[in-house]
Amino acid sequence: MRSADQRPQATVPGASYTAAAATMAHYKAADSKREQFRRYLEKSGVLDTLTKVLVALYEEPEKPNSALDFLKHHLGAATPENPEIELLRLELAEMKEKYEAIIEENKKLKTKLAQYEPPQEEKRAE
Repeated sequence: MRSADQRPQATVPGASYTAAAATMAHYKAADSKREQFRRYLEKSGVLDTLTKVLVALYEEPEKPNSALDFLKHHLGAATPENPEIELLRLELAEMKEKYEAIIEENKKLKTKLAQYEPPQEEKRAE
């Protein structure tokens, strides 16, 4: 006699359909997750940024030796600024203003000095 484990498998019409339906449900769940992830990337601007960088690489007349370095460089420019860099930019702007003010002051002082000094030609004649 055969035990219950050794019985021949009965073929059930539709059993293969059930397995196929289970497999399709698995793919639909995976597709749903993929679609959610795609929407997340689109909503956060990742797809647009990647597209722009890839288009820039495509339109580059002389292709770089390393496409990966090109992507890293161009994507790095799109990242949020380091606070230290922002502080340096502010300091640079202040220094430029001071420089311009000093240049202007220098011009005024040269004009004032020229009033009190004889012209260079008169100095030579003396």
